[in-house]
Amino acid sequence: MRTRKNTFARPVTRAEINLGAVNHNLGELKRLTAPSAAIMAVVKADAYGHGAVEVAKTLVEQGVPYLAVARFSEAMVLRHAGLAVPILLFGHTYPEYLHHVLHHDIWPSINTIDSARMLSEVARGRKKKVRVHVKIDTGMGRLGVLCDGLALPDSDKSSRKRAVQSVLEIASLPRLEVEGIYTHFANADHPDTGQTALQFSLFMDILSELKKNGLEPRFRHAANSAALIRMPETHLELVRPGIALYGLSPSAVVSKAQIDLKPVMSIKTSIIQLKNVPSGFKVSYGGIHQTERPTTLATVPIGYADAYSRRLSSKGYMLVRGQKAPIVGRVCMDLTVLDVGHITGVVPEDEVVVLGRQGDNEITADEIAEMIQTIHYEIISTITARVPRIFVR
Repeated sequence: MRTRKNTFARPVTRAEINLGAVNHNLGELKRLTAPSAAIMAVVKADAYGHGAVEVAKTLVEQGVPYLAVARFSEAMVLRHAGLAVPILLFGHTYPEYLHHVLHHDIWPSINTIDSARMLSEVARGRKKKVRVHVKIDTGMGRLGVLCDGLALPDSDKSSRKRAVQSVLEIASLPRLEVEGIYTHFANADHPDTGQTALQFSLFMDILSELKKNGLEPRFRHAANSAALIRMPETHLELVRPGIALYGLSPSAVVSKAQIDLKPVMSIKTSIIQLKNVPSGFKVSYGGIHQTERPTTLATVPIGYADAYSRRLSSKGYMLVRGQKAPIVGRVCMDLTVLDVGHITGVVPEDEVVVLGRQGDNEITADEIAEMIQTIHYEIISTITARVPRIFVR
């Protein structure tokens, strides 16, 4: 068992990260990945809240050859931890970081011709060639060389021509080597894959035109977790699984029969105080909850400063001795109160499961997300740094 940072005592509230589950999920994704494609594991946002260094080391130990992050700082954390595999930087590379990108052999994404020119100038000054991946915006509307031909894919060729010319201009710049070209799907998680198929068709058309003009990159990639599982035709030379590595389904239409994913994160805490209260007792800030019977309240040290949402006030629940204990009153910054009056034998220091399984019951990230009208990505990726990650195998 390993912790990400030193602690003075056993952490009461902690996120347990099951690296064995990471290995299992990777194996499932490898099983579905085309033989021609390699895996580029997405470990951005601290590996979706799971601890990027430990997760990345685990993946690389299992043969993952490439990693991807969103920001330069995330890439540097991995480099300083001794990870030497190629790292793709999805986001914008600011001019002041270009020297470091070159020095640490990070693959920047090129989203505009202007950013390509800046990188070319820096590379020329250092007499060094830099490998880049050009992103094509085929319908996401965020970053990338714009190709907005989805509305009229059969008739509107001008947008595609502009995109092709932009990529060719980028490839012609001194000291830049276009090693990869990629796109990102906006709707791969939707039941209807029609829009994703259109995006992929547009992407392949652009690649075909580039090939006619002599540009054939080593890597073409488009598939995120949902497309990896549902659309094998999109695998190309690289696939980019993210959420599925952490054991969460990328789409409501992905079934256990397709892929057996195991959640990697569980969040646990302990009861720090119990009190017996009468009927009519008001609980927490504002007294919005009033007990309807004499009961027992349990206080646990987790709150919205740990990213346990205040929107779960009087709505969510945790597991105590394998049973559901409802949250009563408002979730506070550091503390939350549970009603455990219906659970026998509860004592201080009993383990409480906030996310995960205890006995026959389980609280999933999907359930919590549904309660507060968000997505499971947000539930796991926003757990704050004051919740130590405990790594188990």
